[in-house]
Amino acid sequence: MLRRSPHLFGAAAILAALGPAPAPDAYTSQRQRMVREQIESRGIHRADILHVLRTTPRHLFVPEGIRERAYDDCALPIGSGSTISQPYIVALMTDLLTPQKHQRILEIGTGSGYQAAVLAQLTEHVYTIEIMPDLAESSREKLAGLGYSNVTVRQGNGYRGWPEEAPFDGIIVTAAPAEVPRTLIDQLARGGRLVAPVGAGWAQNLTVIEKRVDGALVTYSVAPVLFVPMKSK
Repeated sequence: MLRRSPHLFGAAAILAALGPAPAPDAYTSQRQRMVREQIESRGIHRADILHVLRTTPRHLFVPEGIRERAYDDCALPIGSGSTISQPYIVALMTDLLTPQKHQRILEIGTGSGYQAAVLAQLTEHVYTIEIMPDLAESSREKLAGLGYSNVTVRQGNGYRGWPEEAPFDGIIVTAAPAEVPRTLIDQLARGGRLVAPVGAGWAQNLTVIEKRVDGALVTYSVAPVLFVPMKSK
Protein backbone atom coordinates (compact mmCIF):
# COMPACT_ATOMS: atom_id res chain seq x y z
CA MET A 1 0.00 0.00 0.00
CA LEU A 2 1.35 3.42 -0.93
CA ARG A 3 0.93 5.93 1.88
CA ARG A 4 1.01 9.65 1.33
CA SER A 5 1.92 12.51 3.59
CA PRO A 6 -1.12 14.04 5.32
CA HIS A 7 0.34 17.53 4.93
CA LEU A 8 -0.99 19.88 2.28
CA PHE A 9 1.04 22.74 0.86
CA GLY A 10 -0.39 25.79 -0.87
CA ALA A 11 1.53 27.48 -3.69
CA ALA A 12 2.04 30.68 -1.71
CA ALA A 13 3.44 28.79 1.28
CA ILE A 14 5.85 26.89 -0.95
CA LEU A 15 7.22 30.01 -2.57
CA ALA A 16 7.62 31.68 0.80
CA ALA A 17 9.42 28.67 2.30
CA LEU A 18 11.64 27.79 -0.66
CA GLY A 19 12.35 31.29 -1.97
CA PRO A 20 12.22 32.51 -5.56
CA ALA A 21 12.81 30.06 -8.39
CA PRO A 22 16.18 30.29 -10.11
CA ALA A 23 16.44 32.00 -13.46
CA PRO A 24 15.34 29.81 -16.40
CA ASP A 25 18.07 27.84 -18.14
CA ALA A 26 18.29 25.74 -21.30
CA TYR A 27 16.78 22.76 -19.46
CA THR A 28 13.83 24.51 -17.79
CA SER A 29 11.25 23.18 -20.26
CA GLN A 30 12.66 19.66 -19.93
CA ARG A 31 12.30 19.80 -16.14
CA GLN A 32 8.72 21.04 -16.46
CA ARG A 33 7.90 18.20 -18.83
CA MET A 34 9.69 15.68 -16.60
CA VAL A 35 7.57 16.65 -13.60
CA ARG A 36 4.34 16.75 -15.58
CA GLU A 37 4.73 13.52 -17.56
CA GLN A 38 6.88 11.33 -15.33
CA ILE A 39 5.98 12.34 -11.79
CA GLU A 40 2.59 14.04 -11.46
CA SER A 41 1.04 11.56 -13.89
CA ARG A 42 2.21 8.70 -11.63
CA GLY A 43 0.60 10.09 -8.50
CA ILE A 44 3.17 12.33 -6.81
CA HIS A 45 1.28 15.50 -5.87
CA ARG A 46 3.02 17.03 -2.86
CA ALA A 47 3.54 20.57 -4.07
CA ASP A 48 6.86 21.38 -2.41
CA ILE A 49 8.47 18.24 -3.84
CA LEU A 50 7.20 19.07 -7.33
CA HIS A 51 8.51 22.62 -6.98
CA VAL A 52 11.98 21.39 -6.03
CA LEU A 53 12.08 18.91 -8.90
CA ARG A 54 11.05 21.63 -11.35
CA THR A 55 13.93 23.87 -10.26
CA THR A 56 16.84 21.56 -9.32
CA PRO A 57 19.33 21.33 -12.23
CA ARG A 58 19.47 17.53 -12.60
CA HIS A 59 21.63 17.91 -15.74
CA LEU A 60 24.49 19.18 -13.57
CA PHE A 61 24.49 15.89 -11.65
CA VAL A 62 25.12 13.61 -14.65
CA PRO A 63 28.32 13.21 -16.70
CA GLU A 64 28.67 15.87 -19.38
CA GLY A 65 28.66 13.28 -22.17
CA ILE A 66 25.10 12.19 -21.38
CA ARG A 67 23.77 15.52 -20.13
CA GLU A 68 21.15 15.66 -22.90
CA ARG A 69 19.55 12.55 -21.32
CA ALA A 70 19.41 13.98 -17.80
CA TYR A 71 15.62 14.33 -17.80
CA ASP A 72 14.83 11.02 -19.51
CA ASP A 73 12.57 8.53 -17.76
CA CYS A 74 15.40 6.20 -16.74
CA ALA A 75 18.43 5.76 -14.50
CA LEU A 76 21.78 6.87 -15.92
CA PRO A 77 25.38 5.78 -15.24
CA ILE A 78 27.56 8.20 -13.28
CA GLY A 79 30.75 6.12 -13.07
CA SER A 80 32.25 3.75 -10.48
CA GLY A 81 29.46 1.26 -11.20
CA SER A 82 26.86 3.67 -9.80
CA THR A 83 23.79 5.35 -11.28
CA ILE A 84 21.60 8.39 -10.78
CA SER A 85 18.10 7.10 -10.16
CA GLN A 86 15.19 7.58 -12.54
CA PRO A 87 13.45 10.93 -11.78
CA TYR A 88 10.24 9.18 -10.72
CA ILE A 89 12.11 6.99 -8.23
CA VAL A 90 13.78 10.07 -6.71
CA ALA A 91 10.34 11.69 -6.42
CA LEU A 92 8.71 8.56 -5.00
CA MET A 93 11.39 7.92 -2.38
CA THR A 94 11.33 11.59 -1.37
CA ASP A 95 7.53 11.49 -1.06
CA LEU A 96 7.64 8.29 1.00
CA LEU A 97 10.20 9.85 3.35
CA THR A 98 7.72 12.71 4.05
CA PRO A 99 10.48 15.30 4.63
CA GLN A 100 9.78 18.38 6.74
CA LYS A 101 11.75 21.61 7.13
CA HIS A 102 12.85 20.91 10.72
CA GLN A 103 14.19 17.44 10.03
CA ARG A 104 17.71 16.01 9.82
CA ILE A 105 18.11 13.31 7.19
CA LEU A 106 20.72 10.59 6.65
CA GLU A 107 21.30 9.44 3.08
CA ILE A 108 23.23 6.25 2.34
CA GLY A 109 24.69 6.39 -1.16
CA THR A 110 25.42 9.97 -2.22
CA GLY A 111 26.16 9.01 -5.81
CA SER A 112 25.95 12.11 -7.99
CA GLY A 113 24.52 14.23 -5.16
CA TYR A 114 21.15 14.82 -6.85
CA GLN A 115 18.97 13.16 -4.20
CA ALA A 116 20.82 15.07 -1.49
CA ALA A 117 20.27 18.33 -3.38
CA VAL A 118 16.53 17.62 -3.55
CA LEU A 119 16.30 16.78 0.15
CA ALA A 120 18.44 19.76 1.17
CA GLN A 121 15.71 22.09 -0.07
CA LEU A 122 13.03 20.28 1.93
CA THR A 123 14.79 19.68 5.27
CA GLU A 124 17.10 21.31 7.80
CA HIS A 125 20.23 19.25 7.06
CA VAL A 126 21.26 16.22 5.00
CA TYR A 127 24.11 13.97 6.10
CA THR A 128 25.12 11.74 3.20
CA ILE A 129 27.60 8.85 2.99
CA GLU A 130 29.25 7.57 -0.19
CA ILE A 131 31.54 4.55 -0.19
CA MET A 132 33.32 5.38 -3.46
CA PRO A 133 36.01 8.03 -2.81
CA ASP A 134 35.80 9.62 -6.27
CA LEU A 135 32.02 10.02 -6.09
CA ALA A 136 32.19 11.35 -2.53
CA GLU A 137 34.71 14.01 -3.53
CA SER A 138 32.97 15.06 -6.74
CA SER A 139 29.58 15.26 -5.02
CA ARG A 140 31.01 17.26 -2.12
CA GLU A 141 32.51 19.78 -4.54
CA LYS A 142 29.40 19.94 -6.72
CA LEU A 143 26.95 20.43 -3.86
CA ALA A 144 29.12 23.10 -2.27
CA GLY A 145 29.62 24.85 -5.59
CA LEU A 146 25.87 24.96 -6.19
CA GLY A 147 25.24 26.47 -2.76
CA TYR A 148 23.80 23.50 -0.87
CA SER A 149 25.37 24.55 2.42
CA ASN A 150 23.15 22.27 4.52
CA VAL A 151 24.57 19.04 3.07
CA THR A 152 27.50 17.25 4.71
CA VAL A 153 29.20 14.53 2.65
CA ARG A 154 31.26 11.73 4.19
CA GLN A 155 33.24 9.05 2.41
CA GLY A 156 32.72 5.77 4.21
CA ASN A 157 30.74 2.59 4.80
CA GLY A 158 27.02 3.25 4.81
CA TYR A 159 26.32 0.08 6.79
CA ARG A 160 27.77 1.89 9.82
CA GLY A 161 25.56 4.94 9.42
CA TRP A 162 26.62 8.16 11.14
CA PRO A 163 26.33 7.40 14.88
CA GLU A 164 27.74 10.69 16.17
CA GLU A 165 24.96 12.64 14.42
CA ALA A 166 22.14 10.18 15.21
CA PRO A 167 19.26 9.99 15.69
CA PHE A 168 17.89 11.05 12.31
CA ASP A 169 14.31 12.02 11.52
CA GLY A 170 14.56 10.17 8.22
CA ILE A 171 16.96 7.77 6.51
CA ILE A 172 17.03 7.15 2.76
CA VAL A 173 19.10 4.39 1.18
CA THR A 174 19.86 4.64 -2.53
CA ALA A 175 21.50 1.23 -3.04
CA ALA A 176 20.02 -2.16 -2.20
CA PRO A 177 21.07 -4.12 0.90
CA ALA A 178 19.92 -7.73 1.20
CA GLU A 179 18.23 -6.58 4.40
CA VAL A 180 18.12 -3.25 6.18
CA PRO A 181 21.15 -2.94 8.49
CA ARG A 182 20.22 -2.91 12.15
CA THR A 183 22.65 -0.02 12.67
CA LEU A 184 20.49 2.20 10.48
CA ILE A 185 17.28 1.21 12.24
CA ASP A 186 18.94 2.00 15.57
CA GLN A 187 19.95 5.46 14.26
CA LEU A 188 16.38 6.28 13.19
CA ALA A 189 14.58 8.58 15.63
CA ARG A 190 11.28 7.56 17.15
CA GLY A 191 8.57 8.87 14.89
CA GLY A 192 11.00 8.69 11.96
CA ARG A 193 10.89 6.85 8.67
CA LEU A 194 13.42 4.87 6.63
CA VAL A 195 13.04 4.28 2.88
CA ALA A 196 15.22 1.73 1.08
CA PRO A 197 15.28 -0.78 -1.78
CA VAL A 198 15.71 -4.16 -0.11
CA GLY A 199 16.66 -7.51 -1.63
CA ALA A 200 19.13 -9.13 -3.98
CA GLY A 201 19.25 -9.12 -7.78
CA TRP A 202 15.84 -8.84 -9.37
CA ALA A 203 14.05 -9.61 -6.09
CA GLN A 204 14.13 -6.09 -4.67
CA ASN A 205 11.27 -4.14 -3.18
CA LEU A 206 11.10 -0.49 -2.22
CA THR A 207 10.48 -0.72 1.52
CA VAL A 208 9.39 1.73 4.20
CA ILE A 209 10.12 1.24 7.89
CA GLU A 210 8.34 3.52 10.34
CA LYS A 211 9.58 3.71 13.93
CA ARG A 212 6.68 4.62 16.15
CA VAL A 213 7.04 6.85 19.18
CA ASP A 214 7.01 3.75 21.40
CA GLY A 215 9.88 2.24 19.39
CA ALA A 216 7.79 -0.35 17.58
CA LEU A 217 8.57 -0.86 13.89
CA VAL A 218 6.06 -0.96 11.05
CA THR A 219 7.37 -2.24 7.72
CA TYR A 220 5.66 -2.34 4.35
CA SER A 221 6.65 -2.79 0.72
CA VAL A 222 5.69 -0.28 -1.95
CA ALA A 223 6.85 -1.55 -5.34
CA PRO A 224 9.42 -3.78 -7.05
CA VAL A 225 12.59 -1.87 -7.98
CA LEU A 226 16.08 -2.51 -9.30
CA PHE A 227 19.03 -0.72 -7.66
CA VAL A 228 22.76 -1.39 -7.62
CA PRO A 229 23.74 -3.50 -4.57
CA MET A 230 24.75 -1.69 -1.42
CA LYS A 231 28.50 -2.11 -0.85
CA SER A 232 30.25 -2.53 2.46
CA LYS A 233 33.85 -2.06 1.25
